[in-house]
Amino acid sequence: MALGVFFVRCVHYFSMARWGLCILLYVLPFAAAANDYLDELISAARAKHLADQLQWRALLHYKPRLIFSGVESQADDPEFFNAPDGKTNPEHELEATLAAFFSNRVETPTRQNPQCRFIARYQWLKRELKFDPARLPEQPCRRYREWRDTLNPDALTLVFPAAYLNNPASLYGHTLLRVDAQDQDERTRLLAYGINYAAATNETNGLTFAVKGIFGGYPGLFSMTPYYSKVTEYNDLENRDIWEYELTFTHEEIERLLTHAWELGPVRFDYYFFDENCSYYLLSLFDAARPELRLTDRFPLWVIPADTVRVVTEEPGLLRRITYRPARSTILRYREQRMSAEQVVLAKAIARGTEPLAAPALAPLSDVERARVLELAYEYLEYSRLRGEAPDAARAAARLRELLLARSRLTVAAETPPPTPPVRPDEGHRSARVSIGVGRENGAGFYQLNLRPVYHDLLDPEAGYNRGAAIEFGNLVVRYREQEERARIERVDIINILSLSPRDALLRPLSWRVDFGLVRKPVNSADDALVFRVNGGAGVAGEWTRRSFWYALFEADVNTNDHLEKGYAIGAGPAAGALIDLTERWRVQLEGRALRYGVGAVHSGDELALNQRVTLGPQSALRLELARKHEFSQTTREATLSWSYYF
Repeated sequence: MALGVFFVRCVHYFSMARWGLCILLYVLPFAAAANDYLDELISAARAKHLADQLQWRALLHYKPRLIFSGVESQADDPEFFNAPDGKTNPEHELEATLAAFFSNRVETPTRQNPQCRFIARYQWLKRELKFDPARLPEQPCRRYREWRDTLNPDALTLVFPAAYLNNPASLYGHTLLRVDAQDQDERTRLLAYGINYAAATNETNGLTFAVKGIFGGYPGLFSMTPYYSKVTEYNDLENRDIWEYELTFTHEEIERLLTHAWELGPVRFDYYFFDENCSYYLLSLFDAARPELRLTDRFPLWVIPADTVRVVTEEPGLLRRITYRPARSTILRYREQRMSAEQVVLAKAIARGTEPLAAPALAPLSDVERARVLELAYEYLEYSRLRGEAPDAARAAARLRELLLARSRLTVAAETPPPTPPVRPDEGHRSARVSIGVGRENGAGFYQLNLRPVYHDLLDPEAGYNRGAAIEFGNLVVRYREQEERARIERVDIINILSLSPRDALLRPLSWRVDFGLVRKPVNSADDALVFRVNGGAGVAGEWTRRSFWYALFEADVNTNDHLEKGYAIGAGPAAGALIDLTERWRVQLEGRALRYGVGAVHSGDELALNQRVTLGPQSALRLELARKHEFSQTTREATLSWSYYF
């Protein structure tokens, strides 16, 4: 057996101190031709500095260390490396990998030959070093070939499902990679396969997921799933619009990406919610396919899915075309807008079976109007069935067939699909924001700085974002008061999520809010202090017009601080507000709340705010915020004018 095989066994099963003993016992009797050829390959690799090349760094996911010199792989699974120090030493890992390729291990259902297990590395090193097949026989790699032939790859498409606030793993949206097979068209595209990276967890508690996800508490794994199952999950069950970005990778680059995806299949990465997440590691596949892209290098601190899509669209020559796939709820709302309120109610009744297919109310309608009613009834019933809201699945399936038959008897054309939104998610404002402002508080002047790493609030420009959705992490407000001549933290939003989903005749979603962090309050007559606050609520929202909507929530609020009586205050009460777009650039928000704290520090608190935003350009806006707050028998009136820049 070749020297390389035993060298690898030494690497895996013996400490550094025992390498010499390993060689004496196992290697020397076999150190002949294979040993000579391995030495030749290592010498050639050193001469060409292969361990320093972008391709090798991309395949091993090496990144510069933040504090110490050198590099470190982001892979956290020891099985990903062949050298004991392969995680931090690219050259040792390359040489140990070359040695592993001499293994004659036979492929089994559970184990692969190293040439197959690390097939992307093998193919690249083979091209660079021009392996002699007589001295280094190539393994057949049947499992990989069968997998690759099943995919039958012809093109790659980056898929972006929009943000989904009811799933903690998808607060900012999600990205996956679709492998488009040869001879597929738009009608058969759902039969393709998707490469997905996600945290391996069934956690549904948003707070638990956020905490563990921030600190790498979950393993991240790659997986391959049929694309139609993801469309069903995103479009139909989670009401998420999907954007598909077809890419221009060559067939050679596609092969490199797929071989690397094969290598990553069983490998564990520590999943981090803000940086090493689903979008980041998809970009790492792109870097492996075309190393000069270096897309992952553009995100040293945090990664938002929409931002990764943005860098892909901005990369010259990487994008071929974009396809919009509306969610079923988007289709329902679009059809509702083209019908009268009476027709919408009729369609819902027909779908539920409380009105017959030949309802008298259909008679006076034109064929086009009847077709719209029947199509809306079908879409609504199918939406209810997919979400498990239909009381009797068998009856729902039968009703769907009846609706299709009734619609087929009308010769008018089918309703047009919803139009593509004028602004894509990658064209909206960037996710980080800095704001500088001036204002007055009870007649005294102040200057204010606001830093927000991510992502979007209700006053930010809405184009490209989900309407009524606000998600902020790490929002910091620092205020310098002229009278006090000092700067103090005014507010820290650790997590602030608001989901306002307007209700209508068909869809009855719940609106809700979760907010916790630090906020400055007048806890006593002498001074104010930073109070740790946890706030949550639920309620309803509705539209007045397409340019305005209202919301009403019932909230619970918990405050803790040593200056509070008993150290805490627990209260509850109503909150309500309205958003009105006076023009495409000018938004007005009116919001008020009245809370009664009956446990701990007993008191009342109310707040009324009138906020306005005027968009100045693609990445800048002007805000005017007026507020009156009353709490602990103290009233505060303030006005702030600020300029925001998104980056």
